[in-house]
Parts: sequence; C-alpha cells; structure tokens
Amino acid sequence: MSTETPTLEKEASLADHPVVSREKWIAARKELLKKEKELYRTRDRISAQRRELPWVKVDKNYIFDGPEGKVSLSELFRGRSQLIIYHFMFGPGWKEGCDGCSFLCDHFDSARQHFEHRDVAFAAVARAPYAEFAGFKKRMGWQFPWVSSANNDFNYDYHVSFTEEQVAKGEAMYNYAPETEAGESHGMSVFYKNEAGEIFHTYSTYARGGEEA
Repeated sequence: MSTETPTLEKEASLADHPVVSREKWIAARKELLKKEKELYRTRDRISAQRRELPWVKVDKNYIFDGPEGKVSLSELFRGRSQLIIYHFMFGPGWKEGCDGCSFLCDHFDSARQHFEHRDVAFAAVARAPYAEFAGFKKRMGWQFPWVSSANNDFNYDYHVSFTEEQVAKGEAMYNYAPETEAGESHGMSVFYKNEAGEIFHTYSTYARGGEEA
C-alpha cells in the first residue's frame, strides 16, 4: 500500500478541522480539563497502589556479561537500594535494536542523572551477547550500563523472551497474558536491595506500560 494516501487523508482531516470562536474554544477546553484532572487523580491513586504492591524475593544469582566482564544483579545496584532494569529488545543475531526501545533509551542518560542522586540505579538488559550490541550502543552515544543476559534465564524469568517450546506448551506469558509468538519483547522491572544484600522484585510493566514510565 502506498504511504501517500494516509498522508493526504491526514492533511484533509486537518484542513477540515472545526474552527470556532475563542469563547467556544475556552468552553471546550474547560470540559476537557475536567477529564484531565480526573485522569491525574486516578493516576495518583494507581501510583499509590503500585507502591503498596507486595514484593518477591529474588533467589537466583543472575550473572550478566558487560564491558568489563561478569557482573551480578546485585552489582548493577552500584551502591544504591533501588534498581530499574529496562528490558531492551535486542535478540541474538540482531544487527540493530528495537526502534521503540531506542527512542526510549535516547532519554535515559539525561534522566538518570537525576534519579541516581535519589538512590535509584539504572541498567538495560538484552538477551543478545554483549559483543553483538556494544557497537550499536556506541553508535547511539549511550552511556548508561547495558549488559547481556545471554548466559542466564533473566529474560525468560521476567517474561520478555519466549522460546518456540514455551509458546507451544502455552507457557509463554507477556504483559500477564499468554504470548503466542516466540522472540523478544520489552518492558521495565524494578528491584530493591536491603542492607543485608537481599534483593526483591517489586514491579514490572510491559507493552504500553513503559510509555508513562
């Protein structure tokens, strides 16, 4: 299908858009503002419920591959008590990362300068071997930690990678629902480490859940 038709349709819809007086525009804007305020209040309530979720203790000792060799999940905290993991879609054999993941990652370096001062570490994890995405990271100019889970079960345990066998057996789950295709997907997971060094999984979000995050 040609890409010209949707463009022309979009231009036509913009050209035909309703035009009203300033008074009518203000009235319409106020009606929308009521809905926006309710959305903000609902989001605040949901955020409070998110903070109250129970935790799951992480019993596996995940070891990742990074630019300086092996690194554990505990070491990714880099002295902080909280860790945000971005599950980056970059599978074994891929030449480039997912477009959507790349768009989000373009914003992480500037943002993490702020939340890392507030006891929160950040790292990206992909299932491809580290050597396969190191060049891509350099080309994109990213500085955040990015490690490979090629030699552990992290991607499978946190439901962002799926084998053909898992799909065939109905064991593949993505965004808390059955996944019907093998491969890679994206999301975010959050972890907490206490003073004793114990690690807990506190939250994960997938699909469009990462947009607001």
